[in-house]
Amino acid sequence: MSPSDASSHIDDAPFASNLLRALRPNDYALLSPHLEFTERQAGELLYKPGDNVGTVYFPGGPSLASLLVTNADGNDVETILIGREGAVGGIVSSGHLPAYCRVVVKFGGPFGLMPVTQLEAAKRQSPSLRSLFARYADCLLAQVFQSTACNAIHSIEQRTAKWILSAMDRTGDHLVPLTHDELASMLGVGRSYTSRVIQVFKADGVLETRRGALLVRDRDALLARSCLCNESVKAHFDDVLRGVYPDGEESS
Repeated sequence: MSPSDASSHIDDAPFASNLLRALRPNDYALLSPHLEFTERQAGELLYKPGDNVGTVYFPGGPSLASLLVTNADGNDVETILIGREGAVGGIVSSGHLPAYCRVVVKFGGPFGLMPVTQLEAAKRQSPSLRSLFARYADCLLAQVFQSTACNAIHSIEQRTAKWILSAMDRTGDHLVPLTHDELASMLGVGRSYTSRVIQVFKADGVLETRRGALLVRDRDALLARSCLCNESVKAHFDDVLRGVYPDGEESS
């Protein structure tokens, strides 16, 4: 069932979460009394390693959350971005388990949040709700697997294009909130490498740089330079949770 087919029960929500829109009306009714809607600013820390995971966050509209793993030299490496197609906190595991990585707001905007305990209670009441979140956990794991493979086999240029397209899909905007330093963190490389790739993209008219952001001028050209990892993840979402993954054409 696509979000558009199941969204009437949350059309009045103050943000658009594709994952929540995929819920059946009765399942959404189990969650809605416990959902709180708030605005989060870019750079806000949702979890750090060791924190008890007591809250589930649903990015809405153009909001993005980023999962970062700190390596031995103290630098953060970005693993995946999560936007309106998903959620962070208490999704893959149940209960108040400690967070493994840092979860940071990458692009500010509306978020829905609710206690993990309430989500778990609702899942115990509804097999269909439990199934949806189990399927989302599978999709989230697929993103991690694909990101690991991508880092091992694809060039810096391909991965740079992939990350920019991934952010575009989720924000629904050609202005992507990524700096050279943030791209370097995503790729796990030095800033000089990403800066050289960005300069090539600029020279070829693919994008322009803005303060704290990148403006994509030619999405098709960017797609031609990207690996197919985003497409693989989208295909898995379509198999498992059809219509939940943003298609890049949705309104933010």
